[in-house]
Amino acid sequence: MTLPTRRLGTSDLAITTVGFGAWAVGGPWAFGWGAQEDEDSIAAIRHAVDRGVNWIDTAAVYGVGHSEEVVGRALREIPEGERPYVFTKCGLVGDPGDPHANPKRIQAPDSVRRECEDSLRRLGVERIDLYQFHWPAQDGTPPEEAWGTMLELVDEGKVRVPGVSNYDIPLLEACEGVGHVGSLQPPFSLVNRGAAADVIPWAADHGTGVIVYSPMQSGLLTGRFTRERVEQMDETDWRRKDAEFNDPKLSRNLELQELERTGAGQGPVRP
Repeated sequence: MTLPTRRLGTSDLAITTVGFGAWAVGGPWAFGWGAQEDEDSIAAIRHAVDRGVNWIDTAAVYGVGHSEEVVGRALREIPEGERPYVFTKCGLVGDPGDPHANPKRIQAPDSVRRECEDSLRRLGVERIDLYQFHWPAQDGTPPEEAWGTMLELVDEGKVRVPGVSNYDIPLLEACEGVGHVGSLQPPFSLVNRGAAADVIPWAADHGTGVIVYSPMQSGLLTGRFTRERVEQMDETDWRRKDAEFNDPKLSRNLELQELERTGAGQGPVRP
């Protein structure tokens, strides 16, 4: 099947309006969705590609490398000419000895380069189609220095398009001053619409592509969530502790889901 595509910013990537998010594929980790069956994950990736989805979004920290390994296995089962684009992220470094420990936000040049090489190996590719800083650094690395390292990876042919995720306008401006920010990935959904007020307009003004994450609010807005399902989620599923999955917000979100499903939500939604 073929699906409509849009150009990602000023890059040469034409991507489908829906991609395959591989967050949960990583299995248990600090912000995982609980245990996953790798064969089921691979089957889901194959199904998405067969239905026309032409990109996969993953990250090194998802399962401390495991999501990338699963994506790599799926890619090897797909004929080379039919493989989707692969997007991944760096700068959020987990602890292999303790996957449930909070990852650290590190963007020192040597760490970024090491992460890039590890991701290339796990994914089994020679170039990452979109490589993004996952979150702003907390190790003292200036954003201009980190972004300079990212652009070096582009020059070396290891990265096709450079991007960032979860960046605010001052950080975007700092990076853009060094070299063009190819893509931005903010959270955005009916529940969380903050990006529409600042970073998405900034991206439009600067020719930066936008790929939002959690458009279904981590599953809450899929039309298949219930209070009972929330209560039955795996004990290691980070959503059990997330405010959106607990009252009072849970009741509001389930109401919003029902309005969306029935088409009745034509008026303003309670904040």
